[in-house]
Amino acid sequence: MTDTPAPKRRPPQPIRAYGDRMGDGAVQLSFTLPVPASGRAKEAARRFAEAHGLTHALVATMEKAGDAFTFFVVYARSEATIDFAEIEVPEVTSPQWTAKEVNALVKEKIGRRVVVVGACTGSDAHTVGIDAIINMKGFAGDKGLEAYPWFEAHNLGAQVDNALLLAKSKELRADAILVSQIITQRDVHKDNARELMDLAKKAGMREVLFLLGGPRIDHALARELGYDAGFGPGTKPAQVASYIVDALIARRDGRAA
Repeated sequence: MTDTPAPKRRPPQPIRAYGDRMGDGAVQLSFTLPVPASGRAKEAARRFAEAHGLTHALVATMEKAGDAFTFFVVYARSEATIDFAEIEVPEVTSPQWTAKEVNALVKEKIGRRVVVVGACTGSDAHTVGIDAIINMKGFAGDKGLEAYPWFEAHNLGAQVDNALLLAKSKELRADAILVSQIITQRDVHKDNARELMDLAKKAGMREVLFLLGGPRIDHALARELGYDAGFGPGTKPAQVASYIVDALIARRDGRAA
């Protein structure tokens, strides 16, 4: 019996914030204080920054944000240093295929159109995220899933009830369900996303791929909430399509995606 070797540690990589010079610790902080704009308010903003351990605080912007509220931008320096080598973050590791490559793989490996159903669920009425991934126009020059000949993409729009999304997905025999969550006040996105997964388990639909996306979503949070993958801001349709196809092929071949 041999001992399993310990994971190889990366050499330390201490880093600090960068502004004008490497390692100068320069940072920019923005916030609102519940006081009207004035000299006292400006000093309060400076002290607020210093209370966070920042030094050389300079109030660069002071703007009225309503009655008795003021918005500030403060430049300052932080002495904090972190070791970048110690950071481990779960990330989506699927291949980065082009749309042409994705369609060719679906045709060759799966042999039928991949069915994807997407929606903004719960009370969320912001469709910009789901539209960017599914609609023909796509995002940043990357065509949406509706433009993929080997995909059957359905965008159910906004404020879709979780139970309705599951029912429609079951009717369409979806391979993947895409959920977009823009509204995050009081963690409503987490509660709503978690509810969907609870309903999916009760409905026996956990064999479907569930993807969660939004400005406050990353892969780690999505996995924590029970989803297969999470995608944050800047995600392009080809990335989502690549993940779905890679995962479907992996399942067919009996390997982990």
